[in-house]
Amino acid sequence: MGFMEQYHFWLEDSYFDQETKNELLAIKDNEGEIEERFYKELEFGTGGLRGIIGAGTNRMNVYTVRKASQGLANYIIKQGGADKGVAIAYDSRNMSPEFADEAALCMAANGIKAYVFESLRPTPELSFALRTLGCIAGIVVTASHNPPEYNGYKVYWEDGAQITAPKDKEIITEVQNVTDYHTVKSMDKEEAAKAGLYNVIGKEIDDAYMAELKKQIIHPEIITEVANDIKIVYTPLHGTGNLPVRRILSELGFKNVYVVPEQELPDPKFTTLEYPNPEDPKAFTLALKLAKEKDADIVLATDPDADRLGVYAKDAKTGEYVSFTGNMSGMLIAEYILRERTATGTMPENPALVTTIVTTNMTQPITKDYHVRLIEVLTGFKFIGEQIKLFEQTGSNHYVFGLEESYGCLAGTHARDKDAVVAVMMLCEVASWCKKNGITLWDQMLAIYEKYGYYKEDLYTITLKGIDGSKQIGAIMDKLRSNPPKNFGELQVVSMRDYESGEITEIATGTKSPTGLPKSNVLYFDLTNDSWCCARPSGTEPKIKFYMGVKGTSLEDAKEKVAKLTEELKAVL
Repeated sequence: MGFMEQYHFWLEDSYFDQETKNELLAIKDNEGEIEERFYKELEFGTGGLRGIIGAGTNRMNVYTVRKASQGLANYIIKQGGADKGVAIAYDSRNMSPEFADEAALCMAANGIKAYVFESLRPTPELSFALRTLGCIAGIVVTASHNPPEYNGYKVYWEDGAQITAPKDKEIITEVQNVTDYHTVKSMDKEEAAKAGLYNVIGKEIDDAYMAELKKQIIHPEIITEVANDIKIVYTPLHGTGNLPVRRILSELGFKNVYVVPEQELPDPKFTTLEYPNPEDPKAFTLALKLAKEKDADIVLATDPDADRLGVYAKDAKTGEYVSFTGNMSGMLIAEYILRERTATGTMPENPALVTTIVTTNMTQPITKDYHVRLIEVLTGFKFIGEQIKLFEQTGSNHYVFGLEESYGCLAGTHARDKDAVVAVMMLCEVASWCKKNGITLWDQMLAIYEKYGYYKEDLYTITLKGIDGSKQIGAIMDKLRSNPPKNFGELQVVSMRDYESGEITEIATGTKSPTGLPKSNVLYFDLTNDSWCCARPSGTEPKIKFYMGVKGTSLEDAKEKVAKLTEELKAVL
């Protein structure tokens, strides 16, 4: 069916409600808009759905959510997991509660119990909840840090991690097999509740989640000692972090926690923000203003679904607040955990730290220093979660920490996804340790650089929207793959890892060896002078991302090196 036929089908078929039809009638003279909405199905990818809210096959709406849920329900039934049920959480975005209910009522109509949170909750708490309740799967309705017009639908499996191979492809196939909207099941909410198929969850899961977080604290006595002195400014960026972050800090004894009042409450329009992303310095404007008023030690922001953490800390020498990348905050927490667990004799046997291939290479000297195994996985925290499951199945290692460059990390195994609530808690413990020792968080970061090397990373992104965007992204990857660069300026390419073919090619000899990781459309160039560059199309946005890293002799040297590498990359492209 062509896009215009699909458009008329949605206008004429009785399955679609009048509100949807009115929205579509309003664009009847705009063929370009009709094509954009109907030229394809909103793709159910390896992470689920994500798209602009609106009517059409290429949009997030109750119909595309139901269709995805029917495909997931069919898969759960085939796996014999219907009795275990599905846990469902949602964030503060437009249509999030409605989409959560649509998913739940589709599950219920298929005889699968749904456990739905009473109100918005962080994504990591969903990961914790589904394991606590013994569910077969979980769904989070969120578009993370995307602009306000977006929403999304992420699927988790019974281990608590987002779906990985082969289940991701198998579920995608089931969703694609649902071609007729009339075959999608749903039922009345009241009837579902009476039948025990729609269950509301809340406080009991919250309490259990908080108890698990507290188990990660290494030095509660240090927190108690400095709790009256340390000042923390926090913003949930209108999202789900407000209540759990404030609760954990309060229960640990922190007395001076100041929440940005303009961004405290949920707001699906994210009115005070251009972009609700803790990676964006502009997202910290109000928080930094409050920090200066309160003379705060640290400034923290969690994204709308509270799985990623952004950080600023005061530089005592200049009085200014310094921005920390996800690599920097992750390394602060990792170094603290490895050091203090070693010092207190609480490091487990065969400890392992798990990171992604595009995360800072500073993980290498730190894990070596503390005799911790370092494991690298593909980009995406679900692959870190998968390693925790493998450790439990094989007994090969004990997980101590996991991080990725995009501001996500996890201390503990209570969840199998990145958790900004536990990250806030751990970072505040590190800040407490610094306060007790008369230094700032920034001083400690400089000490780590001085000891292990001035590692610096950057990200260069090309956004290519619309129908032609994906073709252009494909062409860029094809060019790099078929005619790989020999050098990036003065930096020579030592080897190229092609994760799609699964091969590493040594440039000097042409020798090939396996990457040892699952296939993925990613190219990684190992360069001379401890440098690297990686090309990866985004799985959730119309972007191609180029990650890069260098090692310098000072902050300034590292900054110059990464800026030069970025320019050389542009020349290669």
